Amino acid sequence: MSSRPPIPYDFLPEVPALTVESDDVRDGETMSQTHVFDDWGFTGENLSPHLRWSGAPEGTLSYAVTCYDPDAPTGSGFWHWLLFDIPADVTELPRGAGSADGGFGTHGRNDYSANAYGGAAPPPGLPHRYVFAVHALDVDKLDLGPDTPPAVIGFNITAHTLARGYIAPVYES
Repeated sequence: MSSRPPIPYDFLPEVPALTVESDDVRDGETMSQTHVFDDWGFTGENLSPHLRWSGAPEGTLSYAVTCYDPDAPTGSGFWHWLLFDIPADVTELPRGAGSADGGFGTHGRNDYSANAYGGAAPPPGLPHRYVFAVHALDVDKLDLGPDTPPAVIGFNITAHTLARGYIAPVYES
């Protein structure tokens, strides 16, 4: 059995941990069809999971929520969701907040080229990890547009992260 590389946040600058919980997904457990893509031969509901978090440090001015698949066979992973400029008084997102009109912040363009959550859609084979991360940020706005490439959004999130936590469920087709 081949070993998996670390979750992508393991090599970033160390920051305090946020507690991230969900009523929909669990770390290491298989995601339901509710959170699977609804195209490319998949018939999921394409809804982002419920997320809640706590433990943000003083100085937190906003949050970002991302979903990243480090196991995608691209050489650079796959961004499923980038939501930033979430106000600091928001500490929970309901299921489906990743819709394009979710109203919780700014949706960045994911690797499906959509400004919304895009569900799991791995090629057949090994299970893929879907890292739902919450980042406490030291700015109230990242000053990025909705068409900013995912890697640039990720760079800016990392540059402003005070604390981070994640849940990494899996999905296999």
